[in-house]
Parts: sequence; structure tokens; C-alpha cells
Amino acid sequence: MLTDEVLPDLTASRPRRPVRMPAAVPAWMAAVPLAGLALLRVAGWEASTLPVGLVALTPFAAGVAVAAALLGAASRSRVTIAVTTVIALLFAWWVVPRAVGGRQEAGGHPLRVLTANLNEGRADPWGVIDLIKRLRPDVVTLEELTPWLEESLDADGLSRLLPYRVAQTGDGPTGTGIFSTRPLKERTGLFQPVGHHMPVAEATTPDGTPFEIVAVHPVAPVPETVGEWELGVKTLPPAPTSGVTRVLSGDFNSTLDHAVLRNLLGTGYVDSAAETGNGLSMTWPASHRLFPMVAIDHVLVDRRSFPVSASVQDLPGSDHRAVFAELRIAPGR
Repeated sequence: MLTDEVLPDLTASRPRRPVRMPAAVPAWMAAVPLAGLALLRVAGWEASTLPVGLVALTPFAAGVAVAAALLGAASRSRVTIAVTTVIALLFAWWVVPRAVGGRQEAGGHPLRVLTANLNEGRADPWGVIDLIKRLRPDVVTLEELTPWLEESLDADGLSRLLPYRVAQTGDGPTGTGIFSTRPLKERTGLFQPVGHHMPVAEATTPDGTPFEIVAVHPVAPVPETVGEWELGVKTLPPAPTSGVTRVLSGDFNSTLDHAVLRNLLGTGYVDSAAETGNGLSMTWPASHRLFPMVAIDHVLVDRRSFPVSASVQDLPGSDHRAVFAELRIAPGR
């Protein structure tokens, strides 16, 4: 009888469809940590090493934000699209101007500035001298300048290339110096340095226009010195609104995304690299094992003057890349 027959299992022959992850899932997996990073940056919370390090990676996060926005668009979810688009636009607002540059002006008096961190005296002296010969800076700031490296640099020709100096050498990372083709007059009392030596000098451009330069090097924001790092940047002198132009040159141990440096820029400085469209050129760490991931070396100048070019330069033996900037210095008024 028909009722005794075994009916075939029709479902067994049907191929199972693979379970697909909705496009919104990876979009949200990227969007949530990006939103947390954006909140850290907006709030300026830099009380420990972790947030300081995360905020430093903002330029890389901007690329992730673009990818998240594309995934959001593919999800066809209005909420996902809206959230990922807002996040991508926010990071683009912060980062894109550094690759575009700012104002373009003519006039002013030329000044060529070079800054280099010497890796606690481990940098190759001939590499430093070669950089100076090739770029022909008018003024140089050297961080982590040890007494023995200063002697080696002089033996290799530094004192002939840059005969004037205000140098405060020291062991390890503490030493800093300003070297110039023209006479320097050390200035004291402008601010109270916190951390390493940070000398200040008055000088003139090659055509005689006066300016002031501060060699900058606060401590690094490692776990035991985050507070000292923040205070070291906070105590740097604000941009002047009258008198001679001020240049801040050195290893700030801070990126353009750290609140402490953004606040300093807010007093009236511009960053040479960002102002000339090279603000995404990273300077640290520079070694054969690692590629530079953050830009912590800067040449800042107050807004009455302006940069016309900036570049990063490899320096053998150092864990930093040097920064070279060509400025136009406005007459003091």
C-alpha cells in the first residue's frame, strides 16, 4: 500500500546556503573603536600612556574610517551609513588639511631651519655633517646632544659650518643645542623648561632680520613621565603678537593630534610640515626594523611669518628623522 512506502527526504538533496555576514557588522566593528578614539581626541584626555599612544595614531585611523564608511555604504543600512560617514568626515577634517597645506604668501626674509634628534649621542656624526652640508641651514637645533658627540661633530667640521652656538649638552636624552651661521645671543627667563635642556637664543636671518628660536625637547610620555611630558609642552612660550618672530624647533614628543600641542598651536603658531602639505610625513621611530609611524619632530613659527617648504630627512644612527623647513620671517613690529 502507498502508506507503507518510505517517502524520499526532499530536503536532504537541497544545498545549504552559506551564512553571510551582513555588511553592517564589519562596518560597526570598525566604527565603535574609531568613535572611542575620536572621543579621546575631542576630550583631550592624555592622563596615561595608552590614550597618548592611541591619539598619536589618528592619521592611520583616518584611513580605517574611510574603509568603515565604504562598508557602511555597502550595508544599505541608513543608520550604519550615517554613523560611519560622520566618523569618516570627522577624521578627514582633522587629517586631510595636513596633506593639502595652508596659506600661500610672498615676502618675508628667508630662514632655513633644521632640527634633528641624535638618539642619545648614537647618531652618525658624518651623517649629521652631510645633512648640514647638503641642506645648508642657517640655524640647527640638535636634541639628545651628548658631550662626546659634540666633540665628534666639531672634529668633523660642525664648528666651521655653524660657528655660533648655545649648547647645553648632557648625558642620555637631556642635552640640546642651537647652532647657527650667524651670531647667537642666549636668552634666559622666557620660560621655565620642564624635562630636558631647552635653550633659547636671539639671532638674525642671513639678511639681518631678527628672530628668536627655542630648541624644544620635553620628556617622552612613557608611563612614569606622562605628567611631566604634558607640563613640559604646556610651559613652552606662547606665540608672540608683537616684537620679533619666534620659532620653536625640536622633538616635541607630541603629534598634531595631542591636545597639549594643539593648545600651543592655538596661541598663534603654525606647523611647517602641515602648512606646506607635508604634515603626514612621519618622523619616529626610524630604524631598519621599524618604519616611522608618528610625527613628533616639528618646526613651528608664529603666524606673522610663514613656511614655504618642509621635508623629513633620514639620519643614520638616529631613531628619528630630521625635519628641514624653509621659512619667511616677517620683520618684528
